[in-house]
Amino acid sequence: MNIRTYTNNDWPRLCAIHDAARVFELQAAGLPDAYLSLEQTGKNEGLFDGDIVVAEIDGEVQGFAAWCQGELTWLYVDPASFRQGTGRQLLRHAIAAHEGQLDTEVLQGNEAALALYLSEGFTIVEHSHGKLAGNEGFSASGYVLRHGEAI
Repeated sequence: MNIRTYTNNDWPRLCAIHDAARVFELQAAGLPDAYLSLEQTGKNEGLFDGDIVVAEIDGEVQGFAAWCQGELTWLYVDPASFRQGTGRQLLRHAIAAHEGQLDTEVLQGNEAALALYLSEGFTIVEHSHGKLAGNEGFSASGYVLRHGEAI
């Protein structure tokens, strides 16, 4: 697996990965009607505000992660690559590339993502309830997770 910096040529693949994986994420959270594509949400939700990396296997992007100012904001893997270590490697890369505390959020019901974060040393620091980021017409519950200490 090769993890490298995102380039503009990766955009179509990121959209395909996000859009397929987001369906699973929202179904797990009981929010399938809240789906919006990456094309609809990426810029408004800060995808390009910080660092973005992609994970390639045999030259094809299989997942991506983004973080900014102490928060892991995006981590998506192609559903065809679920449970093959792509998400874990992206998460480990983000942790290693970021000094100090790193926070992220997981929707309640997304047990696979929660288990991944907990297994990599994140702890639940808050249960959150409010509007779904990116599609505020829906209410959602989730967890705020933290890795490391503030510098």
